[in-house]
Amino acid sequence: MKLALIGHGAMGRLVEARARDEGHEVATVLGSRESAFRAEELAEILGGHDAAIDFTIAEAVPRHAEACALARVPLVEGTTGWLAQLEEVRRNVERADGALIYGANFSVGVQIFYRIVARAAELFRGGDYAPFVEEAHHSRKRDAPSGTALRLRDILAAHFDGDIPVVSTRAGHIPGTHRVGFDSAADTITLTHAARSREGFAAGALVAARWIQGRQGMYEFSETLGEILKDVNREP
Repeated sequence: MKLALIGHGAMGRLVEARARDEGHEVATVLGSRESAFRAEELAEILGGHDAAIDFTIAEAVPRHAEACALARVPLVEGTTGWLAQLEEVRRNVERADGALIYGANFSVGVQIFYRIVARAAELFRGGDYAPFVEEAHHSRKRDAPSGTALRLRDILAAHFDGDIPVVSTRAGHIPGTHRVGFDSAADTITLTHAARSREGFAAGALVAARWIQGRQGMYEFSETLGEILKDVNREP
């Protein structure tokens, strides 16, 4: 693939290294200099790429999505904290017949964790157990709770009434830990996903970049994961 990277922070650099290791061409890297560019200006730069991958800030997502749609370049949106603007982004993408895949977490392991939590919630529903979510990330992560924690809360909310507490910690260099608990007077059961590095996020973003090519519209990574993995496994 001929890729454009939007953002060159810790995740951007990791995606770049992983992409080159896999034999992809990282043709363009947009950094702080381009952060003030209008969508039309970015579209001129992005044209001709097979896909773009964005790990930047929430405020920039609508502009980046519009630029990629104008350039007819599929976008993998790895930034979190922007879902309040989801409908605005959807309108811009669909108006230009663009393609975008987004997710709170591009780790395949986390996607499987979602499914484990959903099944556990079904088993504990109707009992005396109260669910909760705890998450911890490095001190530089801006959004709290994390998008992954909010997704876990939503999964639990589909099976439990009332508010589900979510606790966030920001400290040091923690790549990302999410814990879901079910607590009763008799015992506590916990499920934990702990990222050892951000490698899983980069790998998932590249898988998504391959899958989104040739498609139109908006896709959520966890909802399409089964189809994505089938397509990847069919590749020669």
